[in-house]
Formats: sequence, structure tokens, C-alpha cells
Amino acid sequence: MDITAQHRLFGGTLSFVKHDSAATQTPMALSVFVPEGEGPFPVLIWLSGLTCTANNFTEKAGAYKRAAELGLMIVAPDTSPRGEGVANDEAYDLGQGAGFYVNATQSPWAAHFQMETYVTHDLLELIAAEFPADMSRVGLSGHSMGGHGALTLAMNYPHLFKSVSAFAPIASPVHCPWGQKAMTAYLGPSHEAWERSDAALRLARGKALPFDEILVDQGLADPFLETQLMPHLLEQAAKVAGQKLTLRRHEGYDHSYYFIASFIDDHLDFHTRRLKA
Repeated sequence: MDITAQHRLFGGTLSFVKHDSAATQTPMALSVFVPEGEGPFPVLIWLSGLTCTANNFTEKAGAYKRAAELGLMIVAPDTSPRGEGVANDEAYDLGQGAGFYVNATQSPWAAHFQMETYVTHDLLELIAAEFPADMSRVGLSGHSMGGHGALTLAMNYPHLFKSVSAFAPIASPVHCPWGQKAMTAYLGPSHEAWERSDAALRLARGKALPFDEILVDQGLADPFLETQLMPHLLEQAAKVAGQKLTLRRHEGYDHSYYFIASFIDDHLDFHTRRLKA
């Protein structure tokens, strides 16, 4: 692990980190905020959306003042492997910057695009080894593609994550152009291979998850609301499953980090209540 930059803020320390990942076979970048004190601290992992790097949340969300007050670590990894020799696409919604938090099985993506294993194994292992983290108290949140990642990884690995929330998540990749394109490329044409990476389909199977509540915020001025995100599908599936879902709809808010910054404190409070319970 290399710390490429470090800053003091709100009494805590923000580190920009690079490390080698066995899952992706590439260097990976992330930021880690550690509040003041000895720890160990509960951890919130933030998964960012399409085109983002580890820096988008770190620089734009305005999360660290409240995290410092709560005694909450925040870890923000990159959205995909990057670099020479890593497959890519000219479009913004596939390839580097668009890992979709799945393990690719199709060529040329399978060699490096193993983001599910990266988040649930390599990243957690790094945080446990190098930072004062309480790995029995880890939550997941994210935005857009990262909201999809937070929901599906929490559903698939409930033994690793104790709380989950999302901003404007891609609720059902099977039903939207972003998801259909990415899942076909990474996982092949069979919809059966996509199901475990589709939050609405997972819930629609009728099985409630071991989370007392899922928190989702959605802006009603979001240009992707109807065509890509479709939160109503998540809402319908949660009712089938008997899963408590708080879906808050906000007039006038769009898909940007201005929206995230407006409500991030609510999510930090939401996770802290559950991780410290």
C-alpha cells in the first residue's frame, strides 16, 4: 500500500491510497477518512457511479465533517480497474470507470473487471490490515451505478455488511439500457447470470433481507429517473419481500453531487445508528 497524499481535516486524517489488487490484477486507488481517536471505528464504504474515480465522492460530497462528529470511517474506492492493458470502450458506460461492481466472465473484460471480488475481499482485507477499522461493523452506500453496487453486494454478502443505503441507484439493470449493455458485455447474454446483480429482481423473489431498513434518496429532476433508474421497481419488489424500504423523493433535485451533498448527513446518521447498535 502506498499513501500518495494525506490531509488533516475536522480532527481526522484523509489518505489517498494505491495498492495492488489480486482480484483485478491492477493497482487500485481509494480514499480513506479516519476520524480522530484510537478506534477501532465502524466503516462506511461508498461506491461511486459511472465515469467516477475515487476522488468524486472525496472532493464533492462534503461528508467528512459529519463523519468526524460520528466517529465513522469512510472508504471510497475507484469504480473499475484502469491502466495500460486493461480493456476499455469509447462509451462512458462501459469499461474503465464503469465496472458495475460485478465479476466479469466474458472476454476481454474477465481478465481485470472483477469488482465484486475486489470490494468484498481485497478492499476489506486492505482496510482491516492497514487502518483502525472494526470489520464487524461495515456499511455500504453509493450513487447511481454505485447505488446498484451497494444494494446488490449487501444482498449477496449480508455476513459482511450490516447496513445499506443508496442515492439514485440503478434499481434493476435488467430493465434499463445502462444495465443491459454492461451486463451483456461483462456477464454474457443470459439474464439468469444477471439476476444476482439486480436489486429489484433479488427482492422480487419474495425474501426479506437481514437489514431492518434500506434507505434510498431519489431526485425528481433527475434526467435518468424514468429510463435508467426506475426506483418504483425497487419499491414494488420490497413490498413483495416484506423488506422495509424508505424511498425519499425530492422535488427539484437532479443526479449530481449537489444532490448527494444535500442529504449525505442523513445517510451517515442512518449507518452510524445501525453500525453502533
